[in-house]
Amino acid sequence: MMMETFLAILIGIGLSASAGFRIFTPLLLTSIATKLSWVTLADGFDWISSTPALIAFSIALIVEIASYYIPVIDNFVKVIATPFAVVAGMLLTASFIGDMDPFLSWGIAIIAGGGTASVTQLTSTAIRGTSTVVTGGIGNFFVSIFEGISAFVIAVGTILVPFLAIVFVGIIIILFVIFILRRRRRKVQQGLVG
Repeated sequence: MMMETFLAILIGIGLSASAGFRIFTPLLLTSIATKLSWVTLADGFDWISSTPALIAFSIALIVEIASYYIPVIDNFVKVIATPFAVVAGMLLTASFIGDMDPFLSWGIAIIAGGGTASVTQLTSTAIRGTSTVVTGGIGNFFVSIFEGISAFVIAVGTILVPFLAIVFVGIIIILFVIFILRRRRRKVQQGLVG
């Protein structure tokens, strides 16, 4: 029982990390995995595996991916995607945590799921912003490819081997810390931080 709950939380957190890169990739893959009986969702979340949800997630993923390859709007889409990624992270984490007090399960979903999606999204947004400045937006095409592949690999890896979520989230946190430290160092060097 305790191990099942721990694995469910790991899957939710891993999928939340994936949502930080692409909102609808982990939702679509969760829907497919549930239909294939690879995973079981908590009570009340069966709608994620419904055929209308599967179709909606598929269409939304196509639109989301296409928007990131349009240079004029890719940064804008990435910025407005942040709150949606956080909600998707919370939803994905909550959808796997069953047999637990609702207050506790939603608390974990908000803090761990939403927090993980938020850190991933902020890291991704920072990388995209840096790419825009350094390459004039040309490099964002490659950033989009990296984000898409990362979202897919993290989601599939987490569903198949939940303990990989720890590795994926650890890497994302390390990248986030490195980016923050470098940014702070640049500001100090420029004399902007006292």
